[in-house]
Amino acid sequence: MGAYGRQTLRDLFDDSPTPHIAHPPQTHHRHFYVATDGSYRRNGGGLGAVIETRDGTRVARVSVSDVAPDNNVAEYRALHLGLDVLAARAPADIRVGVLVDHDDLAATVNGEVLAAGDPEWRPVDTCCVPPGSEHHWRGIRARIAGFGSLRAARIDGRENPAHPLANTPHEYDHVNRRKERCIIPNVPYTSDCISVQQTSPSESLHDQQRQRGQRGQRRTQTESAASTRTATDRRSYSTDSNDSDDDIPPPSRFDGCGYASD
Repeated sequence: MGAYGRQTLRDLFDDSPTPHIAHPPQTHHRHFYVATDGSYRRNGGGLGAVIETRDGTRVARVSVSDVAPDNNVAEYRALHLGLDVLAARAPADIRVGVLVDHDDLAATVNGEVLAAGDPEWRPVDTCCVPPGSEHHWRGIRARIAGFGSLRAARIDGRENPAHPLANTPHEYDHVNRRKERCIIPNVPYTSDCISVQQTSPSESLHDQQRQRGQRGQRRTQTESAASTRTATDRRSYSTDSNDSDDDIPPPSRFDGCGYASD
């Protein structure tokens, strides 16, 4: 759960505008939220990203040093980084909420989303992407297409939790060594279990119960087959009891079970 007193990314997303896209109630229900920020300084900047589930559980924080030609390119690099980390930690068919403090980037992302779903919407012109960000924009588009759905919200930079990660990466280097969480599970993904992600690839309780049930069913079938075979043997002995071969002993209860009868 989210820490007491800390505003979750979901709260920030729900209270922020999404350029080009109306904010109906159903768009509030995201599975994951990713906030990113990029900083530019002549002596070196940084990239920051924070990922949370819809209940405020923190999935990851990333803070890396980076030297970008300007702040616009840094913002695109940060979003590309954040979406790459999310893609490695979560299933593909999820609903994603993106939080950035860059108006043009939020509008460009939502424009790409609308163009993918509506043939009448004009696709984002590559000339609108800041020079030096073309490759990162291509990666962002690939991530947008890979998720179930995505919306970008524009938040205030003072409220962006990725801001300190991007501005002082030397102070937050320890967050990159945290144990990975929300690794993609082996079990099929459902939206109801998104907030209860497994921390390691292992069998779910449902799978274990199903396997125990299957083993019990096979055991019952085996016992039923053994009972049927024993009853058949008894009927056969009773029918042949009037024959002259009275010295033939009755069938052993171990016949057919891998044991030699006396």
